[in-house]
Amino acid sequence: MNRNLLRAAVLAALVVLPAARAAAQTDFSKVEITTVPVAGAVSMLQGAGGNIGVSAGPDGVLIVDDQFAQLSAKIRAALDALAPGGPKFILNTHFHGDHTGGNATFGQDGTIVAHESVRTRLMTPRTVLGNTEAAAPPEALPVITFRESVSLHWNGEEVRVIHLPPGHTDGDSIVWFTGSNVVHLGDHFFAGRFPFIDLDSGGDVLGYMRNVDALVAKLPADAQLIPGHGPLSSLADLKTFERMLQSTIGIVKGSLMAGRTLEQIQAEGLPKEWADWGTGFIDTNRWLQILHDGLKRSPDGPASPLPDFGPPPAAASAPAPSKPNR
Repeated sequence: MNRNLLRAAVLAALVVLPAARAAAQTDFSKVEITTVPVAGAVSMLQGAGGNIGVSAGPDGVLIVDDQFAQLSAKIRAALDALAPGGPKFILNTHFHGDHTGGNATFGQDGTIVAHESVRTRLMTPRTVLGNTEAAAPPEALPVITFRESVSLHWNGEEVRVIHLPPGHTDGDSIVWFTGSNVVHLGDHFFAGRFPFIDLDSGGDVLGYMRNVDALVAKLPADAQLIPGHGPLSSLADLKTFERMLQSTIGIVKGSLMAGRTLEQIQAEGLPKEWADWGTGFIDTNRWLQILHDGLKRSPDGPASPLPDFGPPPAAASAPAPSKPNR
């Protein structure tokens, strides 16, 4: 198997597996970290697990998510190639181990920032996909937490971290690099594949769709998007993802209203248009089960208030030079 095929297979297999389970199933020595330049000071690192956003410049390095603990040395080497010194800030989009596994390593050198729910969930034993995970060590916990949003001024631009209502989990945030016009969407965007919605950790099917609808409506048309999983994307790609959500959720809602069981819904399947979307970890049957269970658990009701994204300052301009922090 060539390197590209190997990396694709690893990504498909590890899209949202808990860290302990992934470690038991994967030879991390074969995972390569690839650096993808995005815009301005921002790059994207891909390996196994969630995509990492990086701001590297005169102020130093800031990262969004940090994949699995077993990859920390490789991630550090990739970061050093962009700017030496290790990350000064680590932003977590949510608590899952494929996005926070490196916290214990990088949290010894930098400051971890996340929504307050991320700290709460990391502090306690938790179950994801039927697998129980131990509480994270103190060095892996967010030091700065917030309820709605927080801004960091780094490498010449405002980096806005914005919490979303319950969707993928109850502690998801997006990270908006306003000067570079780049947005890391965490696991509110799985490019070209069905997403995982963690119903046992505050996730909500209809909330997830409402959040994606809001993102499509409010993000700049020319923004570059870093998905939680998948390649660097555009707003057009997010709109296709939105259309998939609307279509498949509508199908399952209609089936539930008609009294069909989960087994009947899975037997009927989905239109051919979405056949390739089930080739990753969340296959078609699992996606239909998530929709079935989520819609039965949280039927239509009052929507949670959406955050005021607001127009970012200088959204399409390159970041201005800045002096290093002292």
